[in-house]
Amino acid sequence: MTTPDTQRPRTGSDILRTALRRNIGAMAGGTLLMGLYQAGETAFPIALGMIVEHTMRDRSPGALGLSIAALAVIITTVSLSWRFGMRTLQKANTTEAHRWRVKVAACGLQPVARDVDLKSGEVLTIATEDADQTADIIEVVPLLISSLVAVLVAAIALGLADLRLGLLVIVGTVAILSILSVMSKRIGASTQEQQARVARAGAKVADLIIGLRPLHGFGGNHAAFRSYRAVSTEAKHQAITVAKVNGVYAGTALALNAVLAAAVTLTAGWLAFNGRITIGELVMAVGLAQFIIEPLKLFSEMPKYVMIARASAQRMALVLSAPPVMTPGSQRPAAGGDLEIDCVRHGTLRDVKFHVAAGEFVAIAAYQPRAAADLAAILAVHVPPDTYEGQVRIGGQPLADLSIEAVREHMLVNPYDGEIFAGTLRSNIDPSGTSRTVPEAVEASMLTDVVALHPEGLDYGVRDRGANLSGGQRQRLSLARALAADTDVLVLHDPTTAVDAVTEQLVARNVAKLRRGRTTLVITSSPALLDAADRVLVLNDGVITAEDTHRNLLATDEDYCLAVAR
Repeated sequence: MTTPDTQRPRTGSDILRTALRRNIGAMAGGTLLMGLYQAGETAFPIALGMIVEHTMRDRSPGALGLSIAALAVIITTVSLSWRFGMRTLQKANTTEAHRWRVKVAACGLQPVARDVDLKSGEVLTIATEDADQTADIIEVVPLLISSLVAVLVAAIALGLADLRLGLLVIVGTVAILSILSVMSKRIGASTQEQQARVARAGAKVADLIIGLRPLHGFGGNHAAFRSYRAVSTEAKHQAITVAKVNGVYAGTALALNAVLAAAVTLTAGWLAFNGRITIGELVMAVGLAQFIIEPLKLFSEMPKYVMIARASAQRMALVLSAPPVMTPGSQRPAAGGDLEIDCVRHGTLRDVKFHVAAGEFVAIAAYQPRAAADLAAILAVHVPPDTYEGQVRIGGQPLADLSIEAVREHMLVNPYDGEIFAGTLRSNIDPSGTSRTVPEAVEASMLTDVVALHPEGLDYGVRDRGANLSGGQRQRLSLARALAADTDVLVLHDPTTAVDAVTEQLVARNVAKLRRGRTTLVITSSPALLDAADRVLVLNDGVITAEDTHRNLLATDEDYCLAVAR
């Protein structure tokens, strides 16, 4: 049974309540089955005591056979209830963890919509470990209740034999839980700090791996390694602290449970010696004293798991409750619309103004790479519209009035360093599996030689980040993915910097042909792409300084000739 999550959780407690609320059905079924399991486990020593009592009194084969049959029923009940109870709870646990992973990942995939002071490595840790530990609450509560059932059944059975035995179990259980609940608070705080430090170490190593090549270039790799070692050492020391606290907690719990079991056994022996209870009741008491250690151990560990789940939920709330950087609109741009940049000022852009008509192929020759990056970031909505001056309009509608999803569907901005994912060539070109233009995109991007090189063709396996592809192959694969999306507006940022001149000429010609009639903007210094464009805009010192065809600019503008001629 699930309940729709209609409100965004703001605290860790909200997350835990949401998880419990939408799994109430599975938890109820799991609690019933696990309670039946614990009751069956408790019934086993009780049945043994009754068997001893009746055997010594009646000494009949019929009574013995009936007792054996009763034990068989108890064992079968214990086995089946455990199997199906844990299956129900673990399925709900896994499903709930998946829901929170997807929710955290959705926030991480829209950085412009969330003001979260966390790096990608930290968000990854929250989406994996913290999501799993938060979902553990689905198992913790039913196991807590079922352990309570076992303790109560044992206390009642012992109380029927002698009231002092029952009271001893109840008072001892309350004392144990009171001591351990105080200790569990320290575990929760230590675990939260450990998760934060591990996340920081993960973020640091992710940044290090991404920037390893440029770090080697200027000799900064050793300093970067030292920085990571310091962060990693902090995480290690905190992990050792958490392990020590957990060890003390587990040792204390085991010792207290053993003391209670020993007290029950000794008290039962003293009562039997004084004739207050029978031999059968003594056997039952000794059996329950041994059995009760396991549910007491489970029962005493629950506060620790609750505190860990709460700490992980608090970390997830950092992402899920983060205030939005911008509030996107709800409108959608008209199909096949134009693109207009109206007096935009941001970063190195000082007063950029230009218009790309619907169906036009326009190239921008940016003399400064930083200006090209700033313009691409604005068009990709990596920069909130309210943080820069001027407006970007798609189909005549301001970008701020459009929903992020509508912008993504209508306009694709393909970066020069597009990510390549582990999978196949096909899954990288068409991740959703819905594109109808994959063959055309492969041909236009000149990826045909890569496909033909391998017997598997488009099903050739690609390693993470395209490790088994050359730089030019990765760039053409990224370009093929952008072309296969077949969006109304396509923005390409330096799509051929790693491609040789001959291939670059073919790519430029193919892209212009494939995108004919669709709005296309290419930010590049490639002569081939500039020549293929309907017109070229020169972006220099943050403003558009010239506009003409590539060949006319070569003939009339000396600065342009020096900047783009190869």
